[in-house]
Amino acid sequence: MNRCIPLVLLLAALLAGCAGVPSAPETTWYRLPEPVPRERLDAPLVELPIVVETFTADGLYSDQALIYTLDAQADRLRAYHYQLWIDPPVRLLQRRLVADLRASGIARVVTDRLPTRLEVLRVHGRIARLDRVRTDTGWEVAVSLVLRAEPPGGGRPWVIGEYHRQLPAAGDRVADSVRAYGQALDQIHGEFIADLAERARRAAAGNDAVRMR
Repeated sequence: MNRCIPLVLLLAALLAGCAGVPSAPETTWYRLPEPVPRERLDAPLVELPIVVETFTADGLYSDQALIYTLDAQADRLRAYHYQLWIDPPVRLLQRRLVADLRASGIARVVTDRLPTRLEVLRVHGRIARLDRVRTDTGWEVAVSLVLRAEPPGGGRPWVIGEYHRQLPAAGDRVADSVRAYGQALDQIHGEFIADLAERARRAAAGNDAVRMR
């Protein structure tokens, strides 16, 4: 009977040791907030259907991990291991731009896919920057997108330019920065839609100048 006591004590010690091992951090997935309500045009300005292609991105920006930097100059970028987007940003930003273009009423049809035989206005986007930035006063988000609208037949682009926003987050949590990303994208999309609308008005007036930013 007494010989069982050391075994019991050993098992108790092992269980206590296991209880003290810290658990692995939980993975958190983030989705972008809903776009802000956008003022709708009285009538569509683009007669062609608009197709927004899947965005492109280089290196880190093509992955699901949120990117951050502790350097305001963004010389050294880092990726979170447990803070991820629900989908790769190239798809998240494509779907958000589709939603914003639809809400603006700039065209009767805005989608991410149509048969290739149809004549459409194609919008291409490239993610140049999508960073969470640590500054002396807190966290900011930096977003840079290269956006291009191309008519059918390989004609001159309607709009081509790089759109930037750097906005402060409301707090130190990653969720606060995600909300700031949404605000930055709302503003960038507003600029792009305005540029596209102006170019469409010029085309209607017989002015074929490219709208560049």
